[in-house]
Amino acid sequence: MEVPDRRGFINITPKIEELVHQSGVTEGLCLVNAMHITASVFINDDELGLHHDYEIWLEKLAPHAPTSSYRHNRTGEDNVVVAITKGKLDFGPWEQIFYGEFDGRRRKRVLVKIIGD
Repeated sequence: MEVPDRRGFINITPKIEELVHQSGVTEGLCLVNAMHITASVFINDDELGLHHDYEIWLEKLAPHAPTSSYRHNRTGEDNVVVAITKGKLDFGPWEQIFYGEFDGRRRKRVLVKIIGD
């Protein structure tokens, strides 16, 4: 992943669906893990108003500056696990997987593990 801005939300569902299809797994689990403490993966609606609200809320909750006030090395990576049923990600009606970037402008990794039959 490489997000050009400091913060951003990217819908990675199509890529994860492609990987599940390529795996041939029809019943199992798909783990998606942001491999950096300044990023996360999460499941939510793909709705621009919601993403805007996240942006405003996050800046109020944890303003970017001054960065010296943070001890972010005490946190860990975030991940999601989604069931695979009949060869497809088993979501609720509006759910999608997002990569959330909170300190971008450099390359980062996302780990995907697909397990099952």
